[in-house]
Amino acid sequence: VMGDAIIVEVGAKAGTLIGFDKRTGQELWRSQAHDPAGHNGGPIPMRVEGIPCVAVHHFNGLLVVRADGGRAGETVAEWPWRTDFGNNIATPAVHEDFVVMTSSYNHHKIAKLKITLNGAQLVWEQPYASKACSPIIHAGHVYWAWQQVHCLDYETGELRWQGGRIGDPGSCIMTADDRLIVWSQN
Repeated sequence: VMGDAIIVEVGAKAGTLIGFDKRTGQELWRSQAHDPAGHNGGPIPMRVEGIPCVAVHHFNGLLVVRADGGRAGETVAEWPWRTDFGNNIATPAVHEDFVVMTSSYNHHKIAKLKITLNGAQLVWEQPYASKACSPIIHAGHVYWAWQQVHCLDYETGELRWQGGRIGDPGSCIMTADDRLIVWSQN
């Protein structure tokens, strides 16, 4: 939900993303992009150069669209990242004008992208991945739990530490008092 809109990843000829009025269900806008949906946690709100936008890891990669007034649905940036079976599962993490995305399905990497109104630029890419857990950006670090708990430096992408035994079904949240809570296997 962003303002008065519910933004849904439809992934159809109608539009990859569609904004609906949260009170009436009436369609407000459609994205210019018409890519199929991916298997992920859904759209993430962000601001790009002060403009409200939405990012989603759809079937073919990252899509960032505007979500403001008469320009809602216009493509701001795209980044190719097609995975086997559309399994993008880990939702991109957003911090300011940056997106961190990861997947293990035929990519096995994590990347930080700078998003501007003119597109996306790769900041760093590392050979670490999450298959299911969405990354968390907190206090200069990127965390996720898949097979192990991982911590990268947010600015450089360098590995700070990793450890533990998590398995495939891992997830994590950051609490308001700076505690990382990890759910893993049992």
